[in-house]
Amino acid sequence: MLLFWWWELGDPCAWTGKGRGTLKMSPATTGTFLLTVYTLFSKVHSDRNVYPSAGVLFVHVLEREYFKGEFPPYPKPGEVSNDPITFNTNLMGYPDRPGWLRYIQRTPYSDGVLYGSPTAENVGKPTIIEITAYNRRTFETARHNLIINIMSAEEFPLPYQAEFFIKNMNVEEMLASEVLGDFLGAVKNVWQPERLNAINITSALDRGGRVPLPIKDMKEGVYVMVGADVAFSSCLREVENPQNQLRCSQEMEPVITCDKKFRTQFYIDWCKISLVDKTKQVSTYQEVVRGEGILPDGGEYKPPSDSLKSRDYYTDFLVTLAVPSAVALVLFLILAYIMCCRREGVEKRNMQTPDIQLVHHSSIQKSTKELRDMSKNREIAWPLSTLPVFHPVTGEIIPPMHTDNYDSTNMPLMQTQPNLPHQTQIPQQQTTALSPLLLLSGI
Repeated sequence: MLLFWWWELGDPCAWTGKGRGTLKMSPATTGTFLLTVYTLFSKVHSDRNVYPSAGVLFVHVLEREYFKGEFPPYPKPGEVSNDPITFNTNLMGYPDRPGWLRYIQRTPYSDGVLYGSPTAENVGKPTIIEITAYNRRTFETARHNLIINIMSAEEFPLPYQAEFFIKNMNVEEMLASEVLGDFLGAVKNVWQPERLNAINITSALDRGGRVPLPIKDMKEGVYVMVGADVAFSSCLREVENPQNQLRCSQEMEPVITCDKKFRTQFYIDWCKISLVDKTKQVSTYQEVVRGEGILPDGGEYKPPSDSLKSRDYYTDFLVTLAVPSAVALVLFLILAYIMCCRREGVEKRNMQTPDIQLVHHSSIQKSTKELRDMSKNREIAWPLSTLPVFHPVTGEIIPPMHTDNYDSTNMPLMQTQPNLPHQTQIPQQQTTALSPLLLLSGI
């Protein structure tokens, strides 16, 4: 990679002079080479050490500008690059971070933030966090280590702790030093303690909150826990009044006198405030009393001996199969008796059926049979109902025009009737005069 930079900025061993026999470096090339070497060696960052206190909020920002110079091609002096960079953080030797440490980065174009509240169990033990940066444009990676040396606090934990829910903030906005300082200043004006620390910050999504709609000024909300060395002020105690508790149960905002000191920048949900007094909490630790089920110190497990009596499972096997088989056989016989031996029969059904219903059913069957027989033989005589009975002019009875053995398949659609004496004759056209014309036309 170093050779690549030499050829990009100019060969430091550029040939100068009158011939190739002398090897000399020009002043401009020398300055460029030194600048390049300085830039390259400056990218080799050492591990960073931080010293947070147990029980106090820890915030570490992963700045994109700090890692931009790690990805080739390295930016030249004065050059600005805006590559998308994401981070992956984990405890060295483990796939994830410690339980007390959280990480957030909204977009690849914003800085990442590590935050959390160190616990007293990790005091004096260095916690090494591996930070891997990914350049989403060039797919290059860079890795650094963050060594967290947790120090013991003077007063840990602080005896009085209050947790506020801020509705108009996201967690990354609240982690900014300016915003967090403004909030602690407002709390200090209300509480008036001698010592005030931010203990922890938690996103509302980590507490089961819902993702807000993509509408302007809609925030996720954040829980901020602070601790002090003096008792809660009267303003903070107003939330515990019965009137405010009733308003909170009716989903109404309680009346808090000091809310105006926060309203200019922070919208606090006073119904979700939590006040914890560590001085009044009773210790729930109980000493373990050894009894049955707990081995004494130095006890060893003794497995059972090999001389165990053999057991015959033949009876258990028979019982397991015989009983369900017998029950299934009995149910099968009962079902077979009901289905086969308890049939009533057609005669008993007819005896229980009214006569009028049987006659109606029989007539339907006969009519159906007659229609089916007629459909099989289509050469029978036409029904008399389809023939004219009376003459339309004289009113005389007209006998049938065909006998019973008449072939109806050759009958024309329109039949010609014989001329009756009282029927008017229609003169027929003479076709003899047209015959010469037909002959001439060749027909």
